[in-house]
Amino acid sequence: MRNLLYISIILYSTNLISQNSDQIIVNDSITNLDEVIIKSNTILGNKFVARNRTGAAYYLSTDELADFNYTDINRALNKISGVNFYEEDGFGLRPNISIRGTSPERSSKIAIMEDGILISPAPYSASSAYYFPSVARMQAVEVLKGSSQIQYGPYTTGGAINFVSTEIPKSFKGKISSSYGSFNTGQTYSTVGSSNGNFGYMIEYLNYNSNGFKDLGENLNTGFDINEITSKVRFNSSKDAKIDQSLEFKFHYYDETSNETYLGLTDSDFKKTPFLRYIGSGKDKMDAEHNQYIITHEIKISEKFNITSILYHNGFKRNWYKLDDIVHNGESQKISKVISNPDLYSGHLSFVKGEINGASNFLKVKANNRKYVSQGVQTKIDYHWYGKNNSFNDLEIGLRFHYDEEDRFQWEDIYTMNYGVIDIDKFGEKGSKGNRVSSANSFASYVMYKYKYNGFTITPGIRYESIKLERNDWGKSNPSRNESGLSFRENNISVLIPGIGLNYNLNNKISIFGGIHKGYSPPGSSDGQKAEQSLNSELGARLAFNNVNSEIIFFQNNYSNLLGNDLAATGGFGELDPFNAGEALVNGFEFLLRSNLIDNDKTMIPLSLSYTLTNAKFLTDFGSTQDIWGEVRDGDRIPYIPQHQFNSSLSIQTKDYEINLSANYNGKFSTVANGSFEIPSYLVFDISFIYNLRSDLIFRSKILNLFDKKYSVSREPAGLRPGHPFGIYAGFEYKF
Repeated sequence: MRNLLYISIILYSTNLISQNSDQIIVNDSITNLDEVIIKSNTILGNKFVARNRTGAAYYLSTDELADFNYTDINRALNKISGVNFYEEDGFGLRPNISIRGTSPERSSKIAIMEDGILISPAPYSASSAYYFPSVARMQAVEVLKGSSQIQYGPYTTGGAINFVSTEIPKSFKGKISSSYGSFNTGQTYSTVGSSNGNFGYMIEYLNYNSNGFKDLGENLNTGFDINEITSKVRFNSSKDAKIDQSLEFKFHYYDETSNETYLGLTDSDFKKTPFLRYIGSGKDKMDAEHNQYIITHEIKISEKFNITSILYHNGFKRNWYKLDDIVHNGESQKISKVISNPDLYSGHLSFVKGEINGASNFLKVKANNRKYVSQGVQTKIDYHWYGKNNSFNDLEIGLRFHYDEEDRFQWEDIYTMNYGVIDIDKFGEKGSKGNRVSSANSFASYVMYKYKYNGFTITPGIRYESIKLERNDWGKSNPSRNESGLSFRENNISVLIPGIGLNYNLNNKISIFGGIHKGYSPPGSSDGQKAEQSLNSELGARLAFNNVNSEIIFFQNNYSNLLGNDLAATGGFGELDPFNAGEALVNGFEFLLRSNLIDNDKTMIPLSLSYTLTNAKFLTDFGSTQDIWGEVRDGDRIPYIPQHQFNSSLSIQTKDYEINLSANYNGKFSTVANGSFEIPSYLVFDISFIYNLRSDLIFRSKILNLFDKKYSVSREPAGLRPGHPFGIYAGFEYKF
């Protein structure tokens, strides 16, 4: 069987549609399109499906990703309306992504997938994404928003992002690319693969490294070094077999060393030296390793009946060794408290800057040592048929058995510092700062039905989730994990998640779509804790006139119970315990426009504009856990969600070269509910230049932050953090 999943679609149009790797090309004619071929590791597969889905979606194609060759997922997602985010490290290693106003912290409230598999380290029991797929090795990124998304859970409020990794090529081909630039930043990528008869393979390697753009005393490295290896092997049944089948094995390995910290800057220090790092963070370092194993079996029983089954295992371990507390004259304070109250804790601040020493001054560096497992098996069954009057019917059934866990075994070491020289004073007891395992067993299933007649499509569906969340805590003084010191808690949840989407093609130029569905996010392991639930709706239109394509969408998410999370990344204690935040309302407007200003045999000048308006407000008074959101009042804006976002991109494309210019505006947002601490708005320009030296050799260069804008991107986890400064990068790409 070809490595394909057939999703059937009927299109009545005045156009004949043909498909290439990135888009559907339209020519004059009249036809019905009965089937669009989508690979099993995708949720959309191409731009045509994204534009005709009953809910809002965007397919970020190979060509679009190549325009700037971004390694930062935040920059890559800029052009997609409805996607909110705030940066943290300037390179996109640990993004904070939201879709339609969901809580962005560590991207924990959206379904993040790679090749259709949940990729967060522990998506049910500890969903914070401390590992994130590298966009530099992806051939596409798919974003699903809004209604009719019950296929992808357990987070159904905002949407899903699926990263499509490099596929096995149909014939022998490969690519080698390398670039170098500012801050000693280098990137090397290579891939090779082929298919021959019943066998295909692909192997790729990625290295991405930098010395970082922050200034830490003695020119210490504030950057990172990441290595990745991915391989795929596929076996197909013979052409004369009665039933087409394929079996594909995927292996992925990732290791990271990054000298990153949670410690930011005070307001006054940021104004003077935005790229400074306090010397007290000199021991901070993240060591991480991720591995993935996937076996995918596809069987095409008939032209109408297909089954895809996937067995998967993701393992992730990391130790983020980072400054957590500052002790001055015997008084210990969290770094977030010191940075947000510099006058009150002036002695603590002076010490972490390396300006003073003293016998009663110390640095507490916590080893946030954790291991994760995420594994399971999922099956998708698709059956489609034609009914009366040439109507089209498609029934899709999905099943998934899943287990994941987070194993915390943390400790804290004590350091002295004499005018910037850091020395160990005392090693902490293993397990004394976290000694527990949180786990989840889940069964998920869904049924989705698609009916198409003439220009009308309806897709009702329902999802079922049954989840058992557990936590075993052995306490701070039980490193051997004796059962006598064990405390246990459990929470069991079952939920039905319905949804329905509609699409109507008025003609070949205008279509109206909309839908309504239940938004859901699982609770924590505390017995009886409520899940996050909302009622979500959208209404939109897609327009195509002459050489202009646009999309206009209104959306609303009405929360009956919003959940917050105690994350260290947002100034909390990092216990990950959700807390109930009551009612909330998120609504807004999305606009997308794409047009070719000039399109002839010699030159193309495509223009893209996107805008998002997001109004996100609490409807309940409460005091948030650890003051993560501060004292909340009815009507306060939900933190971390900018009200306005705008992106524009303009390209000049010829046979020999290509110039791309991008402008991204991110509106101001508050980091606490009462608006007392804000991140100002900013406008940043990027530019890239691509020159085809030969048919197989390409020169690429880009400038990030073209006008060297000095701007802050976050006040979390502990103080102001800068965005990427002016940086220039260049390299070559060779294809064979």
